[in-house]
Amino acid sequence: VQLQASGGGLVQAGGSLRLSCAASGRTSTNNGMGWFRQAPGKEREFVASISWNGHYTYYADSVKGRFTISREYAKNTMYLQMNSLKPEDTAVYFCAVARRAVAGTGANEYNSWGQGTQVTVSS
Repeated sequence: VQLQASGGGLVQAGGSLRLSCAASGRTSTNNGMGWFRQAPGKEREFVASISWNGHYTYYADSVKGRFTISREYAKNTMYLQMNSLKPEDTAVYFCAVARRAVAGTGANEYNSWGQGTQVTVSS
């Protein structure tokens, strides 16, 4: 499966962005998906995940209440709606497909990764 992340950009603090992750190739709707991010000089960190059927979602504490993950099966696309953005949200955001139906927080639970999209939040 190939993943294409898009929607990043430069936004002022308090603003919003919506990231998209389009899947192509040997796609499956039986797998969970997730978003991770990596800021310069920092480890890649979990942001949010969604189960195969969309019924279960998980968020990092740092984004809970501000970010919403969703998926549109007809388009094989996953989204991350990001509101009330803060400068500390600045990072490259990566989407990934999980090995199992319910996606966890560990990067090793995912086996397909997109190329990343840059999000920059100015203060």
